[in-house]
Amino acid sequence: MKGFLEDANYSIGLLDEGATLADVIDNCIYEHTHTGKRAFYVGDLGKLVKKNIQWHNVMAPIKPFYPVRCNSTPGVLEILGTLGVGFACSSKSEMALVQDLGISPENIIYTNPCKQASQIKYAAKAGINVMTCDNDIELKKIARNHPNSKLLLHIATEDNTADEEMNMKFGTTLKNCRHLMECAKELGVQIIGVKFHVSGSCKELQTYIHAISDARCVFDMAEEFGFKMNMLDIGGGFTGSELQLEEVNHVIRPLLDVYFPKESGVNVIAEPGFYYVSSAFTLAVNIIAKKTVEYDKLLPSGVEQTRNDDEPVFTYYINDGVYGSFASKLSEKLNAIPEVHKKYKEDEPLFASSLWGPSCDELDQIVENCLLPELSVGDWLIFDNMGSGTLGEQSTFNDYQRPLIYYMMSFSDWDEMQDAGIASDTLMKNFFFVPSCIQLSPEDRFSTAA
Repeated sequence: MKGFLEDANYSIGLLDEGATLADVIDNCIYEHTHTGKRAFYVGDLGKLVKKNIQWHNVMAPIKPFYPVRCNSTPGVLEILGTLGVGFACSSKSEMALVQDLGISPENIIYTNPCKQASQIKYAAKAGINVMTCDNDIELKKIARNHPNSKLLLHIATEDNTADEEMNMKFGTTLKNCRHLMECAKELGVQIIGVKFHVSGSCKELQTYIHAISDARCVFDMAEEFGFKMNMLDIGGGFTGSELQLEEVNHVIRPLLDVYFPKESGVNVIAEPGFYYVSSAFTLAVNIIAKKTVEYDKLLPSGVEQTRNDDEPVFTYYINDGVYGSFASKLSEKLNAIPEVHKKYKEDEPLFASSLWGPSCDELDQIVENCLLPELSVGDWLIFDNMGSGTLGEQSTFNDYQRPLIYYMMSFSDWDEMQDAGIASDTLMKNFFFVPSCIQLSPEDRFSTAA
């Protein structure tokens, strides 16, 4: 691959041993307080390196294919590309992004379950052949627009969680797999493997056992039709916790060894997205407005009021919301926990508070009810684990100004990249030194990607 894009409008700060991410956030807040109070992210790209090492230590030889939709910012894509991670793309724009990194088409899969014909044609022209399919209408559309495609049959999983409806929405049944194979045979389309997905909220690891067993049945079925199957995609759903990763590995490893042993020639891949990027990004937002409201309006329905009526209750509006960085709130997948940036006394009183985005839309609620010290317009709040969601996407709120992004990496993480032999001269051009004794400034090559 080419390495980092030469025209990329960003750089990565190398932190010396005396500097921390907290220092970076403090300095950025200091600068933004004087230059416009715009929301911003600080991304620790070194965490991507750590996550990749952790993945290979626990999950090897399962190859990760990163879902670009999780976070499509250039720093993330280029670091992961440099680490040798593959990419799972859901659109033409995502395929183009990773192609610009010099990623081989063999390391790209097209995973959108509902593909546009024009984008299938784009994939065909780009040589991106592996894609997913779960119904005969999609199969016929692919056959018309990409005769050389290689399909992964997306099978449904038995996930008895809140995401069960989503799992059944995409993914076919074992019974229908036979019908799809008959259609593929008639249309001359190759089927090369199986994909399934287990939600990260699934608490029953038994789901993996059923899914891998079902995949083995599909592989056996394919032999009857003469298809040469060589790929199993176990999907995403990895939370980022090393414990969860080890638990999943403990469950699937014996099954993979039995059903898909190394000598079978089946390549097992996965789609860890949240796993890689969530903990790598911290979001800082500014309070732009403040109101005193009635307490009962803050309480969820059915919750008894236990507060003294004399205590004030506050609603704060911040310069980012569900039409931006908190878009996951619309699907109830994001548990946003604010941290107050300014220092306050341990015995300082806390008040019932709610947080809202800047759109003044009734859906733009970020935190329904939390306890915070009394804050003022202009104060800052910090949200951790904000790396997965809308980073890299345009907002649907017209007046919304996308947060700036500051990329950082520690010297120790940089050394790990060098030790792994992946820190090229081209990559080095994107780094600059950040000593602990100076104040960071956007004017001092502390570049941003907006």
